[in-house]
Amino acid sequence: MINSFKRAGTTALAVVFVALALLPAPEAFAEKTGEYTAKFKKDGQMIRPAGWREWVFVGSPVTPNSLNAGAAPFPEFHSVYIDPQSWAHWKKTGKFREGTMFAKELTSVGATKATSGKGFFNGELIGFEISHKDSKRYSKESGGWAYYTFGHHVEPYKDTAAAMPDAACAACHTAAAADDMVFTQYYPILRVSKNAGRKGAGLGGR
Repeated sequence: MINSFKRAGTTALAVVFVALALLPAPEAFAEKTGEYTAKFKKDGQMIRPAGWREWVFVGSPVTPNSLNAGAAPFPEFHSVYIDPQSWAHWKKTGKFREGTMFAKELTSVGATKATSGKGFFNGELIGFEISHKDSKRYSKESGGWAYYTFGHHVEPYKDTAAAMPDAACAACHTAAAADDMVFTQYYPILRVSKNAGRKGAGLGGR
């Protein structure tokens, strides 16, 4: 009887492992469903992607007003995420694939004091933006990227947005971004993960 239970348990585990092995990899699933593919309306406006807070977090820089003579151009926290399919591609190749999307959610600077000491702490969510790479859709002058703002206000954000003029965003990225229009110099997670997959080295458990 005991041996029968053991054989049944072993068989059940084998079925589970086989089922898991047959599941598509996250990147393959995303590509099949289009979950990480930018979507557009007929008029060219981008449809705000869902689930960006489930993407891979790469950093959250802040340039507060109090350190910029009271008038910083971007005084919010910028919490930045990359879509998982592009994250996997970056780790493997060290390049941002065609179709790469970065989501940037803006958060106000809230408290400047906490139990841990003085500093800058997240306040409220106040905006959302997407940067998207598509060399066929966008001009060479913009480096093949475009930038979409879905609102600088509290949720709900707009469902669609038109691309910002090149002069509004792309010019700054062209002049100062370290890697393919991306400010990787400010995102150590991107820097240390570049080519990590190619070298067979894991990164942070991913």
